[in-house]
Amino acid sequence: MVKQERAARTRDALIRSAAEVFDREGFSPASLVSISSLAGVSNGALHFHFATKAGLADAVEEAALARLKAVTEGAPPAGAGGHLQRLIDATHELADAQLDDVVLRAGFALSGDVARPRPGGLRDRWRMWVAGTLERAAAAGELRPGVVVRDVESAVVAATVGFEVLGFRDAVWLSAATVARFWRLLLPTVVPAAGLAGLDAAGPRLVDLDAAASAAGK
Repeated sequence: MVKQERAARTRDALIRSAAEVFDREGFSPASLVSISSLAGVSNGALHFHFATKAGLADAVEEAALARLKAVTEGAPPAGAGGHLQRLIDATHELADAQLDDVVLRAGFALSGDVARPRPGGLRDRWRMWVAGTLERAAAAGELRPGVVVRDVESAVVAATVGFEVLGFRDAVWLSAATVARFWRLLLPTVVPAAGLAGLDAAGPRLVDLDAAASAAGK
């Protein structure tokens, strides 16, 4: 049991260290020596857990996916406009997490890295969740008549992925104010006038994603 716990701690340390190195240097330039050194383990210990850098990157994405699920899982708020409010809240939670959580941030960057094309990465998972939430909002009558769900999906995904990319250099792109401005601009074009008062573009009280991700994994 002690050996298993030690092995689990080593694996977690390697994933965290890999995320930090990938986040700082990118996937291609990152070296396994740098990752093992940051984790405080030998190269042999690293290769015991991960045969290749690609396998380690996959593990970072898997850990990031647990954090993304913590953002997207959960029921919409009760009342009219609940699905749209859930989407608004999730965009705020995602932006806030990308500022503070290097594993989530690295996972998103890895999913868009041209050096490792891989379908079904975090950006794809996020897009699918946005699309599904908007479909439910449309079915509940939360969108204006004639609004095309795919058009709204494109706007939300393009904006949030853009905030992620730009936020790497300038954190203001991932601020609550930036996300709220986006929603204040978009909502009047897609929501009936009567529904606007029930929506809060400023987003939710933010959650502890580490705790939520751990709970989701149980």
